[in-house]
Amino acid sequence: MSEVKIFKVEGYMLISHDRYPTWQKFSKEVRALTKEQAIEYVYSVLGSNHKLRRKHIKITSVKEISLDEVRDRRIAALAMIKGFEI
Repeated sequence: MSEVKIFKVEGYMLISHDRYPTWQKFSKEVRALTKEQAIEYVYSVLGSNHKLRRKHIKITSVKEISLDEVRDRRIAALAMIKGFEI
């Protein structure tokens, strides 16, 4: 079984692409098993929350971070929950 890791995904998203297009910087901390899953999750969340297409999201870096580096309290709280066995 794989261990869930915390990734920091940074990049730019095109806001208001039809009227006054501007590239806005973003940084998201996500929990995922692999780097590819973290990227897919960011595309999904930004696309649904901001009505963006994938071509309007440019990811510049994806890196695994430790629990000490996490700034989002929800992600940190989830990471500190101990798993249970069946």
